[in-house]
Amino acid sequence: MRKAGLLLLIILFSLNLRSQELRCNVQVVSQQIQGSNKQVFQTLQNAIYEFMNNRVWTNHVYTMEERIECNMMINITEQLSADDFKGTMTIQVSRPVFNTNYNTTTLNFVDNNIRFRYVEFSPLEFDLTSNISNLTSILAFYAYYILGLDYDTFSLMGGSQYFINAEQIVLNAQNAAERGWKPMDDIAHKNRYWLVKDMIDTDYEPVRVFNYNYHRLGLDVMDEQVVEGRAAITSSLELLQQVYRKKPDPYMYLLRLVFDAKVDEIVNVYTESYPEERNRAYDILSEVDKPNANKYKAILESSQ
Repeated sequence: MRKAGLLLLIILFSLNLRSQELRCNVQVVSQQIQGSNKQVFQTLQNAIYEFMNNRVWTNHVYTMEERIECNMMINITEQLSADDFKGTMTIQVSRPVFNTNYNTTTLNFVDNNIRFRYVEFSPLEFDLTSNISNLTSILAFYAYYILGLDYDTFSLMGGSQYFINAEQIVLNAQNAAERGWKPMDDIAHKNRYWLVKDMIDTDYEPVRVFNYNYHRLGLDVMDEQVVEGRAAITSSLELLQQVYRKKPDPYMYLLRLVFDAKVDEIVNVYTESYPEERNRAYDILSEVDKPNANKYKAILESSQ
Protein backbone atom coordinates (compact mmCIF):
# COMPACT_ATOMS: atom_id res chain seq x y z
CA MET A 1 0.00 0.00 0.00
CA ARG A 2 2.86 2.35 0.88
CA LYS A 3 4.57 1.58 -2.43
CA ALA A 4 1.38 2.30 -4.35
CA GLY A 5 0.97 5.61 -2.54
CA LEU A 6 4.58 6.55 -3.18
CA LEU A 7 4.22 5.67 -6.87
CA LEU A 8 1.12 7.86 -7.12
CA LEU A 9 2.97 10.77 -5.54
CA ILE A 10 5.87 10.36 -7.98
CA ILE A 11 3.47 10.33 -10.94
CA LEU A 12 1.61 13.40 -9.71
CA PHE A 13 4.89 15.21 -9.02
CA SER A 14 6.15 14.39 -12.51
CA LEU A 15 2.95 15.65 -14.12
CA ASN A 16 3.18 18.84 -12.09
CA LEU A 17 6.73 19.41 -13.27
CA ARG A 18 5.75 18.92 -16.89
CA SER A 19 2.97 21.46 -16.63
CA GLN A 20 5.09 24.40 -15.58
CA GLU A 21 6.06 25.88 -18.94
CA LEU A 22 4.30 29.22 -18.50
CA ARG A 23 4.22 31.84 -15.79
CA CYS A 24 1.37 33.82 -17.30
CA ASN A 25 -0.12 36.75 -15.43
CA VAL A 26 -3.76 37.13 -16.44
CA GLN A 27 -6.00 40.16 -16.09
CA VAL A 28 -9.60 40.48 -17.25
CA VAL A 29 -10.73 44.11 -17.40
CA SER A 30 -14.44 44.94 -17.60
CA GLN A 31 -14.78 48.66 -16.83
CA GLN A 32 -16.73 49.25 -20.05
CA ILE A 33 -19.41 46.74 -19.03
CA GLN A 34 -22.12 48.32 -16.89
CA GLY A 35 -24.88 46.76 -14.83
CA SER A 36 -23.76 43.14 -15.09
CA ASN A 37 -22.54 40.41 -12.78
CA LYS A 38 -18.95 41.52 -12.19
CA GLN A 39 -18.07 38.32 -10.36
CA VAL A 40 -18.17 36.40 -13.63
CA PHE A 41 -15.12 38.33 -14.84
CA GLN A 42 -13.12 37.40 -11.75
CA THR A 43 -14.15 33.78 -12.20
CA LEU A 44 -13.15 33.99 -15.86
CA GLN A 45 -9.78 35.49 -14.94
CA ASN A 46 -9.10 32.65 -12.49
CA ALA A 47 -10.15 30.04 -15.04
CA ILE A 48 -7.87 31.48 -17.74
CA TYR A 49 -4.98 31.65 -15.27
CA GLU A 50 -5.41 27.97 -14.44
CA PHE A 51 -5.75 27.04 -18.11
CA MET A 52 -2.57 28.82 -19.17
CA ASN A 53 -0.36 27.92 -16.23
CA ASN A 54 -1.44 24.45 -15.15
CA ARG A 55 -2.00 22.72 -18.47
CA VAL A 56 0.64 20.42 -20.01
CA TRP A 57 1.81 22.11 -23.23
CA THR A 58 5.05 20.22 -23.93
CA ASN A 59 6.83 16.97 -23.10
CA HIS A 60 9.70 18.83 -21.45
CA VAL A 61 10.45 19.35 -17.78
CA TYR A 62 10.72 22.98 -16.71
CA THR A 63 12.23 24.30 -13.50
CA MET A 64 10.58 27.27 -11.82
CA GLU A 65 13.34 29.51 -13.17
CA GLU A 66 12.76 28.31 -16.73
CA ARG A 67 9.08 29.13 -16.91
CA ILE A 68 8.23 31.63 -19.64
CA GLU A 69 7.15 35.04 -18.37
CA CYS A 70 4.07 36.42 -20.09
CA ASN A 71 1.25 38.86 -19.44
CA MET A 72 -2.22 38.53 -20.89
CA MET A 73 -4.78 41.29 -20.50
CA ILE A 74 -8.29 40.76 -21.84
CA ASN A 75 -10.30 43.96 -22.09
CA ILE A 76 -14.01 43.17 -22.34
CA THR A 77 -15.59 45.95 -24.39
CA GLU A 78 -19.04 44.45 -25.07
CA GLN A 79 -21.34 41.94 -23.43
CA LEU A 80 -23.70 40.85 -26.18
CA SER A 81 -25.67 38.46 -23.98
CA ALA A 82 -25.30 36.75 -20.62
CA ASP A 83 -22.53 34.51 -21.94
CA ASP A 84 -21.32 36.27 -25.13
CA PHE A 85 -18.38 38.68 -24.87
CA LYS A 86 -16.26 40.81 -27.20
CA GLY A 87 -13.01 42.64 -26.55
CA THR A 88 -9.28 42.80 -27.12
CA MET A 89 -6.32 40.85 -25.80
CA THR A 90 -2.84 42.21 -25.15
CA ILE A 91 -0.04 39.65 -24.98
CA GLN A 92 3.45 40.49 -23.74
CA VAL A 93 6.21 37.89 -23.51
CA SER A 94 9.78 38.10 -22.25
CA ARG A 95 12.76 35.84 -21.65
CA PRO A 96 15.78 36.26 -19.37
CA VAL A 97 19.17 37.28 -20.73
CA PHE A 98 21.89 34.87 -19.60
CA ASN A 99 23.80 35.79 -16.44
CA THR A 100 21.90 39.06 -15.93
CA ASN A 101 18.79 40.33 -14.15
CA TYR A 102 17.47 41.70 -17.44
CA ASN A 103 14.44 40.33 -19.28
CA THR A 104 14.10 41.03 -22.99
CA THR A 105 10.69 41.40 -24.63
CA THR A 106 10.00 38.85 -27.38
CA LEU A 107 6.37 39.70 -28.16
CA ASN A 108 4.10 42.68 -27.63
CA PHE A 109 0.87 42.16 -29.55
CA VAL A 110 -2.75 43.31 -29.39
CA ASP A 111 -5.41 40.97 -30.76
CA ASN A 112 -8.50 43.00 -31.66
CA ASN A 113 -10.57 39.96 -32.68
CA ILE A 114 -11.61 38.54 -29.33
CA ARG A 115 -15.11 37.10 -29.06
CA PHE A 116 -16.16 34.11 -27.00
CA ARG A 117 -18.89 32.50 -24.95
CA TYR A 118 -18.36 31.77 -21.28
CA VAL A 119 -20.76 30.51 -18.62
CA GLU A 120 -19.49 31.13 -15.11
CA PHE A 121 -17.79 28.09 -13.53
CA SER A 122 -17.96 26.08 -16.75
CA PRO A 123 -14.71 24.17 -17.42
CA LEU A 124 -12.35 25.46 -20.12
CA GLU A 125 -11.96 22.49 -22.43
CA PHE A 126 -9.49 22.19 -25.28
CA ASP A 127 -8.56 19.56 -27.87
CA LEU A 128 -5.84 20.09 -30.46
CA THR A 129 -7.88 18.15 -33.02
CA SER A 130 -11.07 20.23 -32.91
CA ASN A 131 -12.47 23.70 -32.22
CA ILE A 132 -14.42 23.08 -29.02
CA SER A 133 -14.52 26.67 -27.81
CA ASN A 134 -13.33 29.91 -29.36
CA LEU A 135 -12.01 31.06 -25.98
CA THR A 136 -9.85 27.99 -25.39
CA SER A 137 -8.74 27.92 -29.02
CA ILE A 138 -7.49 31.51 -28.67
CA LEU A 139 -5.76 30.77 -25.37
CA ALA A 140 -4.12 27.59 -26.65
CA PHE A 141 -3.07 29.32 -29.87
CA TYR A 142 -1.15 31.93 -27.89
CA ALA A 143 0.27 29.34 -25.50
CA TYR A 144 1.81 27.45 -28.41
CA TYR A 145 2.86 30.66 -30.17
CA ILE A 146 4.61 31.85 -27.00
CA LEU A 147 6.37 28.50 -26.67
CA GLY A 148 7.45 28.60 -30.31
CA LEU A 149 8.93 32.07 -29.94
CA ASP A 150 10.75 31.16 -26.75
CA TYR A 151 12.21 27.94 -28.13
CA ASP A 152 13.39 29.79 -31.24
CA THR A 153 15.43 32.16 -29.08
CA PHE A 154 17.30 29.31 -27.38
CA SER A 155 17.66 26.83 -30.25
CA LEU A 156 17.83 27.51 -34.00
CA MET A 157 14.31 26.90 -35.39
CA GLY A 158 13.59 25.14 -32.09
CA GLY A 159 9.97 26.27 -31.89
CA SER A 160 8.75 24.57 -35.07
CA GLN A 161 6.53 21.98 -33.39
CA TYR A 162 4.72 24.62 -31.36
CA PHE A 163 4.08 26.79 -34.39
CA ILE A 164 2.71 23.69 -36.13
CA ASN A 165 0.37 23.18 -33.18
CA ALA A 166 -0.72 26.82 -33.39
CA GLU A 167 -1.33 26.38 -37.11
CA GLN A 168 -3.48 23.32 -36.39
CA ILE A 169 -5.67 25.42 -34.10
CA VAL A 170 -6.09 27.94 -36.93
CA LEU A 171 -7.04 25.16 -39.35
CA ASN A 172 -9.59 23.79 -36.87
CA ALA A 173 -11.25 27.21 -36.70
CA GLN A 174 -11.64 27.89 -40.43
CA ASN A 175 -15.41 27.37 -40.19
CA ALA A 176 -15.77 29.42 -37.01
CA ALA A 177 -18.07 32.44 -37.10
CA GLU A 178 -15.69 34.46 -34.93
CA ARG A 179 -13.10 36.66 -36.61
CA GLY A 180 -9.34 36.33 -36.38
CA TRP A 181 -8.83 32.86 -37.84
CA LYS A 182 -9.14 33.47 -41.58
CA PRO A 183 -6.88 35.31 -44.04
CA MET A 184 -9.50 37.88 -45.05
CA ASP A 185 -10.47 38.77 -41.48
CA ASP A 186 -7.72 41.41 -41.49
CA ILE A 187 -6.40 42.78 -44.77
CA ALA A 188 -3.28 44.13 -43.00
CA HIS A 189 -2.36 40.61 -41.78
CA LYS A 190 -2.79 41.54 -38.09
CA ASN A 191 -4.58 38.43 -36.93
CA ARG A 192 -3.90 34.90 -35.70
CA TYR A 193 -4.04 33.36 -39.17
CA TRP A 194 -1.20 35.54 -40.44
CA LEU A 195 0.80 35.44 -37.21
CA VAL A 196 1.45 31.73 -37.56
CA LYS A 197 1.25 31.49 -41.35
CA ASP A 198 4.11 33.96 -41.71
CA MET A 199 6.12 32.34 -38.94
CA ILE A 200 6.22 28.98 -40.74
CA ASP A 201 6.56 30.50 -44.24
CA THR A 202 10.03 29.86 -45.69
CA ASP A 203 10.11 33.46 -46.96
CA TYR A 204 10.10 34.57 -43.32
CA GLU A 205 12.59 31.98 -42.11
CA PRO A 206 15.31 34.67 -41.69
CA VAL A 207 13.13 36.24 -38.97
CA ARG A 208 13.29 33.02 -37.00
CA VAL A 209 17.04 32.79 -37.52
CA PHE A 210 17.23 36.41 -36.33
CA ASN A 211 15.42 35.44 -33.13
CA TYR A 212 18.10 32.86 -32.37
CA ASN A 213 21.13 34.90 -33.42
CA TYR A 214 19.95 38.09 -31.71
CA HIS A 215 19.15 36.42 -28.39
CA ARG A 216 21.41 33.38 -28.04
CA LEU A 217 24.50 34.60 -29.92
CA GLY A 218 23.99 38.29 -29.12
CA LEU A 219 22.32 39.29 -25.86
CA ASP A 220 23.22 36.10 -24.00
CA VAL A 221 26.97 36.58 -24.45
CA MET A 222 27.16 40.33 -23.83
CA ASP A 223 27.72 39.96 -20.10
CA GLU A 224 31.24 38.65 -20.77
CA GLN A 225 31.79 39.37 -24.48
CA VAL A 226 30.21 42.72 -25.27
CA VAL A 227 31.95 43.30 -28.60
CA GLU A 228 31.24 39.78 -29.90
CA GLY A 229 27.63 39.88 -28.76
CA ARG A 230 26.98 43.27 -30.32
CA ALA A 231 28.60 42.12 -33.58
CA ALA A 232 26.23 39.12 -33.64
CA ILE A 233 23.27 41.45 -33.14
CA THR A 234 24.44 43.69 -35.98
CA SER A 235 24.78 40.67 -38.27
CA SER A 236 21.34 39.45 -37.22
CA LEU A 237 19.80 42.73 -38.39
CA GLU A 238 20.90 41.87 -41.92
CA LEU A 239 18.52 38.90 -41.79
CA LEU A 240 15.62 41.29 -41.28
CA GLN A 241 16.94 43.39 -44.13
CA GLN A 242 16.83 40.31 -46.38
CA VAL A 243 13.14 39.83 -45.64
CA TYR A 244 12.37 43.52 -46.07
CA ARG A 245 14.00 43.66 -49.48
CA LYS A 246 12.34 40.45 -50.63
CA LYS A 247 8.92 41.73 -49.49
CA PRO A 248 7.03 38.42 -49.12
CA ASP A 249 3.80 40.43 -48.79
CA PRO A 250 2.86 44.14 -48.79
CA TYR A 251 2.49 44.33 -45.00
CA MET A 252 5.38 42.29 -43.54
CA TYR A 253 3.67 42.47 -40.16
CA LEU A 254 6.07 39.93 -38.69
CA LEU A 255 8.83 42.53 -39.01
CA ARG A 256 6.59 45.07 -37.32
CA LEU A 257 6.19 42.72 -34.36
CA VAL A 258 9.96 42.39 -34.03
CA PHE A 259 10.48 46.14 -33.89
CA ASP A 260 7.50 46.76 -31.62
CA ALA A 261 9.26 44.52 -29.10
CA LYS A 262 12.87 45.54 -29.75
CA VAL A 263 13.24 49.15 -30.91
CA ASP A 264 14.34 50.72 -27.60
CA GLU A 265 16.52 47.78 -26.69
CA ILE A 266 18.31 47.86 -30.04
CA VAL A 267 19.08 51.56 -29.62
CA ASN A 268 20.55 50.84 -26.18
CA VAL A 269 22.75 48.05 -27.57
CA TYR A 270 24.72 50.60 -29.57
CA THR A 271 25.24 53.24 -26.87
CA GLU A 272 28.90 52.24 -26.51
CA SER A 273 29.58 50.93 -30.00
CA TYR A 274 32.21 52.27 -32.39
CA PRO A 275 31.30 54.58 -35.33
CA GLU A 276 31.53 52.05 -38.16
CA GLU A 277 29.25 49.58 -36.38
CA ARG A 278 26.78 52.31 -35.36
CA ASN A 279 26.58 53.54 -38.94
CA ARG A 280 26.02 50.02 -40.24
CA ALA A 281 23.25 49.35 -37.73
CA TYR A 282 21.59 52.70 -38.41
CA ASP A 283 21.62 52.19 -42.17
CA ILE A 284 19.88 48.82 -41.82
CA LEU A 285 17.36 49.93 -39.20
CA SER A 286 16.38 53.18 -40.90
CA GLU A 287 15.68 51.16 -44.05
CA VAL A 288 13.67 48.29 -42.59
CA ASP A 289 11.87 50.13 -39.77
CA LYS A 290 10.91 53.52 -41.13
CA PRO A 291 8.23 54.25 -38.47
CA ASN A 292 11.00 54.34 -35.85
CA ALA A 293 13.62 56.13 -37.97
CA ASN A 294 13.79 59.09 -35.58
CA LYS A 295 14.53 56.81 -32.64
CA TYR A 296 17.42 55.23 -34.48
CA LYS A 297 19.09 58.61 -34.91
CA ALA A 298 20.14 58.22 -31.27
CA ILE A 299 22.47 55.43 -32.41
CA LEU A 300 24.50 57.90 -34.46
CA GLU A 301 24.68 60.27 -31.52
CA SER A 302 26.09 57.63 -29.15
CA SER A 303 29.69 58.02 -28.04
CA GLN A 304 32.29 55.28 -28.21
